[in-house]
Amino acid sequence: MYTDVTDATFQSEVIDRSFQTTVVVDLWAPWCGPCRTLGPIIESAVDATAGAAVLVKVNVDENPGIAQAFNAQSIPLVVALRDGRPVDGFMGAKPQHEVDAWVASLAPSESELVISALLDEGSEESLRSVLELVPGHEEAICLLAEMLIVRGDNNEALTLLARIPENDITRHLAAMARTHLQPDDDHDATLTALLDRVKDDEEARQQFLDILELMGPLDPRTATFRKKLTSRLF
Repeated sequence: MYTDVTDATFQSEVIDRSFQTTVVVDLWAPWCGPCRTLGPIIESAVDATAGAAVLVKVNVDENPGIAQAFNAQSIPLVVALRDGRPVDGFMGAKPQHEVDAWVASLAPSESELVISALLDEGSEESLRSVLELVPGHEEAICLLAEMLIVRGDNNEALTLLARIPENDITRHLAAMARTHLQPDDDHDATLTALLDRVKDDEEARQQFLDILELMGPLDPRTATFRKKLTSRLF
């Protein structure tokens, strides 16, 4: 069994679904002979997992957006995704035993299953257990940091966040930890007061940037205050 996926349904059927199970994406086209050969082979291999993986098919002629996202320069192209990210793949037709072995290799390891269960539990203790196993586990760090910020343990939260690369989530959490403010606070007065100090005071400049991060790009004040910051700095 498989699902036909389009550019419009890719987010829900592939990216979102990959957070629950491994999604195998088969990129093909009706004119592609090797694709027709591989089709029933990959279907059989994924069916044999009894739900541990699911198969979706993408007609690249009808869905150029997905083809471009996978940089599909040749087909058939098969890519497995887990937690929103590609984890493995291959190109071209392969015999049944090779495809069976490849699909079997996608099964999560025992340690991955343990970590998944701890993350599902979502308690502070379980998240700390994840970090004992994988000190740089991004999801566990972000979840635990948020818990720590809520109860005021901001320094520990910042120490945890420093373990992983910066992204939109970590920037937001770090801003909350440094400012001790909530995203829906009225920041106008604070930002206005900080403007006179941002050029020569690094701490004030960081606080200003953190508040803008909490306000977010959708707040109409953010762009205005960014322009004011730029004019003061340059």
